[in-house]
Amino acid sequence: MVEFIYRCGDITSSSNGTLSKEAMNAGSKMHRKLQKMAGSYYDAEVPLKITMKKGIHDLDVTVEGRADGIIDLRGEKNRSRKKKEIERQVIRVEDRYWNRLLLKKTESLDLEVGEDFMEQNSAGTIGQMQEMNEPADVTIDEIKGVYRKLADIEVPETVHVAQAMCYAYIYAKEQSLDRINVQITYVNLESEEVKQFFYVFSCSFLEKWFHNTVDEMMKWVDHAISHARSRDASITELEFPYEYRKGQKQMVACVYKAIEGERRLFVQAPTGIGKTMAAMFPSVKAFATGLVSKIFYLTAKTIAGTVPDQALTLLRERGVKFSSVMLTAKEKICLNETMECDAEHCPYAKGHFDRVNDALFELITQEEKMDREIIRAYAERYQVCPFELGLDASLFADAIIGDYNYVFDPRVNLKRFFSQTAYDTGRYVFLVDEAHNLVDRASSMYSATLYKEDFLAVKRLVMPYSKKMARSLESCNRELLELKKKCPEHGYQILNDIGVLYLKLLHLHTTMEAFLEDYKQIPERKEILEFYFALTTFLNIADLIDDSYVIYDELKSDGRFMVRLYCVHPANNLKLCLDKGVSTVFFSATILPVKYYMEMLSDTVTDQAIYIPSPFDPEKRQIMVGVDVSTKYTRRSVKEYKRVAEYIRQLFNAHSGNYMVFLPSYKMLQEVYEQMIEGDCSGMELLCQEQNMKEADREAFLDHFSAKRNVVAFCIMGGIFSEGIDLTGERLIGSVVVGPGLPQVCNERKIMMDYFNARKSMEAYAGSSVDGFKYAYLYPGINKVFQSAGRVIRTEADAGVILLLDERFGTGEYNSLFPVEWQDAVFGNFDQISQSIEQFWSNLNLS
Repeated sequence: MVEFIYRCGDITSSSNGTLSKEAMNAGSKMHRKLQKMAGSYYDAEVPLKITMKKGIHDLDVTVEGRADGIIDLRGEKNRSRKKKEIERQVIRVEDRYWNRLLLKKTESLDLEVGEDFMEQNSAGTIGQMQEMNEPADVTIDEIKGVYRKLADIEVPETVHVAQAMCYAYIYAKEQSLDRINVQITYVNLESEEVKQFFYVFSCSFLEKWFHNTVDEMMKWVDHAISHARSRDASITELEFPYEYRKGQKQMVACVYKAIEGERRLFVQAPTGIGKTMAAMFPSVKAFATGLVSKIFYLTAKTIAGTVPDQALTLLRERGVKFSSVMLTAKEKICLNETMECDAEHCPYAKGHFDRVNDALFELITQEEKMDREIIRAYAERYQVCPFELGLDASLFADAIIGDYNYVFDPRVNLKRFFSQTAYDTGRYVFLVDEAHNLVDRASSMYSATLYKEDFLAVKRLVMPYSKKMARSLESCNRELLELKKKCPEHGYQILNDIGVLYLKLLHLHTTMEAFLEDYKQIPERKEILEFYFALTTFLNIADLIDDSYVIYDELKSDGRFMVRLYCVHPANNLKLCLDKGVSTVFFSATILPVKYYMEMLSDTVTDQAIYIPSPFDPEKRQIMVGVDVSTKYTRRSVKEYKRVAEYIRQLFNAHSGNYMVFLPSYKMLQEVYEQMIEGDCSGMELLCQEQNMKEADREAFLDHFSAKRNVVAFCIMGGIFSEGIDLTGERLIGSVVVGPGLPQVCNERKIMMDYFNARKSMEAYAGSSVDGFKYAYLYPGINKVFQSAGRVIRTEADAGVILLLDERFGTGEYNSLFPVEWQDAVFGNFDQISQSIEQFWSNLNLS
């Protein structure tokens, strides 16, 4: 409550309030040590609670917490101790802190305080209220462990004092006290130095302050309850917003049953049936029956968020009172010229927390759809950070639309929902769109890497400031050097554990936290901070290591040496996130083979899967496989590239129009393109995808398909144009997929293959379908093929051809993975495929 109501000041690098695990452990340890040292009169970790009627809905509101300590000096036995406490020096801070804490805040809280009180405290004599010149008998102690130099703490944090004041009021109320002390105890976690701030409050004042604080909180609670009641009433009579497409009603029913049964559901459903609405509609309906309190719609790319946003807009047009926020990456929503998140460089960071609650309340009470443009508009009006404003809005939104990482990535997930001290722990439903992307993304999220060279670089940066930190960096470097000596040149080695290195990294991390507190203005801070974040990630991931990990080190081709914690099988870590929701729906047009994705993403016996067949007329599309082409590394040559070019020309000459050609690499793309331009390309406009295309370049590339009718575009399989784009009708009539899309051979893929082969040999997995090659190469590759092929046939009106080129597609190992709808695929050589192409267009024209 107080963290939300009394937050103030600027955004800084530590504004999120998160601490490393070792820092929290050190803080807890220091709490216990101080509490024991205080003596028998000190009661530690005292639970306090008060209940009252509040709000426009006349609710029973309970405010509770746990006081670090209560010092009660009442009674005969404490007379001597009481005398010592009374004689102690009481710190009175003469600055404007009191104005900032109470007088300024009470303007918005409408707190009535006497003129005498105002005059005394505006003068700075904090603790002198009415005739109070000495401490009361009872003190509330609030302990905060910090790495900052205590000399730099001139006044306590507003929220720390407000927290202790809440405890003070509740305890004073319970004990019928007239006045009570509040003590804020700061302790340096390294030096164990202690600094205390001491205040005396009348209980009559605390009562007014406390109830006005709760009333301020209740305006947010009242809004949330009023909205929920209005929302649920509007949902009760909601009907599906249009006529069901084939397969859509089945998906809707299965999604609702999965939510009702609190299970995870995998849905393979073709493009065009309306998967987004089929997932969103039953999830929204479940609010009215109390099954769901919040939807997280998760996407692989920001642009994909527009589809669920449009689905919710359609439901609102049908009368549903439903709020949603679309979370956008910080760099894409930032209002500042350069993204520097500190008060010195950004006017939106300076004083952000002084203004953000006003901006937030207007946003959530005036808007149901909170997308990037709307959030930016409110942020600009109130001069606050739009990224942080969007995160705050997520607390009050019914649906959150954003990237996978907001739920699954331990580095950036929404701590307000998923940490141990989360503000909200409701009934969440996770809708995971394009779920095939999550396997590699999750593996990356739960992996971490450190490079030896970075330790030496940071050592050079800190040497002028801290010999202690330089020594700690050198100690870690020496440990890495020992590992490097044992690593084969340009190879890797599997490590059983990194216990010694881990302990040295922990020590370094603690040293760095203190260093960053002491040196906030040095020019090297940015580079040091980046290393600190990488180190933090590595240590956090190290805490997750289990049998789904492989630890290895590698000497890279560029000479750098790295140690990597590689999450090969991310299901265990994902389950920790998924368990925070009541149900998860994974859906995609290409989630085959479904058992592979079920094992990699969830691996739970209660998981279910459904297959929605394609509703499209098979007569309007032709799938062909050219088996006289090879893209194997050992077979790649000018001869093979010429054959691919011949296929493309034949496809275009048989029926001119817009085509996309998907190739496995930029090198092969260039080779095939050169063979195309050496031959006859009359009537074609050739385009090539370029590396690192910006958003404007991508849009310009796709605009060709709307403006023209004879475009042949060369793209990268698995790249930005192979999924998530809709080129309906004549904008795209054919897709050529060259090769089975196998990932590039590298050490990590070999490690993955060996991991699953070893797992198959284990007794628990004997006889299973686990296969190292398939898991590391075949399944990820074939999914890229399906995605690229899926650019064609997006609606019932579409017609077109899909041409796969590689001899491996003709083998059972590969074509056994084809979707059911591909069972009519035509296999053959160039002449046979040419005949099939001409026959298809001829039949289509006749019909």
